[in-house]
Amino acid sequence: MDFKIPEDMKMIQTLARDFVNDQLIPLEKEVLGRESDLEGAKRYLAPEKEAELINMAKEMGFWGLNIPEELGGAGMGVLGTCLVEEELAKTVLPFNFGDITPVLYECNEEQRKEYLTPVLDGQKHFYLALVEPGKGSDPSAIETRAQKGSGGYILNGQKLAFTRTGKADFAIVFAVTDPGRDIRGGVTCFLVDIGTEGMIVNRDDEKAGWRSQVARPITLVLNDCKVSQARVLGEEGKAFQLGKKWLADRRIVRGARCVGAAVRLLEKSNEYVKSWTSFGQVISEWPHIQALLADMAIDIHAARLMVYHAACQADENQNIRSEASMVKVFATQMLKRVADRAVLIKNGPGPVQGLTLEYLCQSLLVQNISDRALEVQKSIIAGEVLRAARIT
Repeated sequence: MDFKIPEDMKMIQTLARDFVNDQLIPLEKEVLGRESDLEGAKRYLAPEKEAELINMAKEMGFWGLNIPEELGGAGMGVLGTCLVEEELAKTVLPFNFGDITPVLYECNEEQRKEYLTPVLDGQKHFYLALVEPGKGSDPSAIETRAQKGSGGYILNGQKLAFTRTGKADFAIVFAVTDPGRDIRGGVTCFLVDIGTEGMIVNRDDEKAGWRSQVARPITLVLNDCKVSQARVLGEEGKAFQLGKKWLADRRIVRGARCVGAAVRLLEKSNEYVKSWTSFGQVISEWPHIQALLADMAIDIHAARLMVYHAACQADENQNIRSEASMVKVFATQMLKRVADRAVLIKNGPGPVQGLTLEYLCQSLLVQNISDRALEVQKSIIAGEVLRAARIT
């Protein structure tokens, strides 16, 4: 077995690491603010700064790196994408390399011109409106209805949208078109322009601060919202088939992001224990502190190996359905454990310092995948185990 990262992939990893360390991390203080409660934090990068960073990413060849070449992206493999995303996840800044949901890959020719290409170019942003208020992250609980009428559909219901850009030009809305069928055959996806009659967007004021941004996601209210047939994405009743062939790859990439965020938590914890002294002793010398750091490092190493192994299998076009689910479950749970240990370390002697660590921990509590979603992944893994004649 070869555990070495290919040289060309190492170069990509180094470029991504340098970009994060030199261009993104130095901006964190400006975005987070200086108040200990984060009330002075900004939500987003200044538009001119974001545009500058996007241009730099494009010059590096990182913009749209995991999007298929035939759709205008860089078409980078899963391992290369994981290496880049791991580095990018080390910063708390709301910036990515043009990553978009693979649901949009299913746009027809006209929809590509109006939605996909502008999103890829950074000219448009979108809300992914899948889940609903009070329903957790369970897509089977969708109650928003789309009634077919003359020339299109009439949508009614409420959707939640989680976004790092704050504003959007359109929403990708999942609604029930056939209440008599399950979610695999009764839900349709719509591209709904913001400003469409019958749609109300409830969002916090941008000056409300970071804490309010995390606590209250954007709500889309649909009240007799008329959408034309041309705005149906894919086929009626087949919303959950959209982007399906890319799902396994996305789960592995998510695992890489978990690794990157966990590495940053470990780095901040390491800095803290080396700098704080109690009773004349640096707390890094305390056995229980060392045990916490060691457990964090072990978890990260194990998750990283799982991610890289599954990514290599994906690039070799192997069946990775079960492995991708394993990565998603383990890496997500690993990140929760690392965050818990970081909090334990910071709750030791001395004042809580370092807004970066606080931001990472608090945002993980809100944005992390629900236990219900992880149970779905476990059922996929269990199915593969039960079908196997023998366990290797």
